[in-house]
Amino acid sequence: MKNLAKIKSLNPRRLLFLLLRFFFLFSISAVALEHWTRTSHARRVVAGDGLRGAWVWGGMGRVGLGVAVGCAVVASGIAAVAVWRRVRSRRGWARAVAVLKEFEEGCATPVSRLRQVVDAMAVEMHAGLASDGGSKLRMLLTFVDALPNGDEKGTYYALHLGGANFRVLKVELGGTRSAIMKHQDEYQLIPQDLVTSTIEGLFDFLAMTLKRLVEKDGEGSGQSDDTIKELGFTFPFPLKQLSISSGTLVKWTKEFAIEDANGKDVAQCLHEALIKSGLEMRVAALQVNDTVGTLALGHYEDEDTVAAVIIGTGTNACYVERTDAIIKCQGLLTNSDEMVINMEWGNFWSSHLPRTPYDFDLDDDSPNQYDQGFEKMISGMYLGDIVRRVLLRMSQQSDIFGECAHLLSTPFILSTPLMASMHEDSTPDLKVVERILLDEFKLPNVSLKARRLVVRVCDVVTQRAARLAAAGIVGILKKIGRDGSGGVASGRVRGKPKRTVVAIEGALYVSYSSFKEYLNEAVAEILGEEVAPNVVLRVTEDGSGVGAALLAASHSLQR
Repeated sequence: MKNLAKIKSLNPRRLLFLLLRFFFLFSISAVALEHWTRTSHARRVVAGDGLRGAWVWGGMGRVGLGVAVGCAVVASGIAAVAVWRRVRSRRGWARAVAVLKEFEEGCATPVSRLRQVVDAMAVEMHAGLASDGGSKLRMLLTFVDALPNGDEKGTYYALHLGGANFRVLKVELGGTRSAIMKHQDEYQLIPQDLVTSTIEGLFDFLAMTLKRLVEKDGEGSGQSDDTIKELGFTFPFPLKQLSISSGTLVKWTKEFAIEDANGKDVAQCLHEALIKSGLEMRVAALQVNDTVGTLALGHYEDEDTVAAVIIGTGTNACYVERTDAIIKCQGLLTNSDEMVINMEWGNFWSSHLPRTPYDFDLDDDSPNQYDQGFEKMISGMYLGDIVRRVLLRMSQQSDIFGECAHLLSTPFILSTPLMASMHEDSTPDLKVVERILLDEFKLPNVSLKARRLVVRVCDVVTQRAARLAAAGIVGILKKIGRDGSGGVASGRVRGKPKRTVVAIEGALYVSYSSFKEYLNEAVAEILGEEVAPNVVLRVTEDGSGVGAALLAASHSLQR
């Protein structure tokens, strides 16, 4: 066995040379043995041993020759198998590396391509502002025409209706940007029967829960303070927004299926439920998605904040636009010359995006084919599965994962958090990668060099996603003239670029350090040395909660 192991470890060319050498020596030995046998036979006959002596020696010569031939055949077979396995292994490894190389080339994001994506994003934004349906970007009006500036005072509430649960919280504002005190923050499950009953039943339940929070803080109806309390309502379902505090439901998503709610003003329904509960509170701000709340919180903390991006399981962006640039709503009455636009940028698409066969396959297998193309390339919902698809292709082209790689064909078995853990595995022998491959895919004994290949695939997917997200951010800055290229909005003060802040929320950016580094580097590369120092990417958390309460404050009747 030791000799066999030594044979397997030899270079295939060296093995072939030794094999030929062995056959050459064997041939010489066989001829010599045959010659010796014949000579011995002749001497025995001459010496008078007779026919028996000749038979014995001749027979022994043939037996020796047979043994030698058998040993040679066995040795040759072992060597041939070792050579074949070695050559096949090397060819398999080469094919796996070729898969990675092809994928890397397909995902390439040089600065020149990123700038093309920037231009495409700005063009699509213009088109989406010109008319509904004119662009893949929906560019939705939020009717948010006043962002918190830090001067707000008082107590405000927020309600976030999610999927299986909802959240209520209370925020006190002291008039300075640093004085945010979150006294209560509660999550509560929604009874299963309410998600399919009536909108009245659901909102009555929400109102009573909110009332308990208010009364718990000593601000119930028994107090002398009869000031109407104000609420920011995060309602993440498709709406036709009518104003900052009203909007009609288009359809339910997630688990909800309340038939009598479609077409109703959800803010008005909640207001009626609040009155029924005896709680003096009105919906001051209705927001459809968390991104607007993230922008509100970012602007409260830093008045130079002009846009917000969420990059987590999903992704979206919003920004502050001049009302005269919103062509599709010319003549709309607002209280200022600006309005926050909800881009719905997950649906952005451009031929300049580096799309690979794995992206096409993912899109084909998704329930929303041909939609959310940008989101499928940059968000946490999909990155892990792109990695899985590349690893599956490698397993089909080689044996680097052994013969038990069938679980690689299971969609979404690899989550993005696990992919990030493999990518950022800092152990010398990549033990984290080894454990995840074993736990998730039942792949034992994956070699160290194969594990390094896995890390490289994770890196390619992450780098592409982060750099494309960076291009999207710079696209927004280009649209509003903050990228240093001039434009309609000058974006410059006395010849110098304005300080610009982009609020960013979401686990992919906040918790995944490699993603964050790649994104920050790409923004700096695209903007260049002169402009990049004036653009700040700032982590802002809890737009759905605190941000909603701040929107209520900025649109309060008491301002």
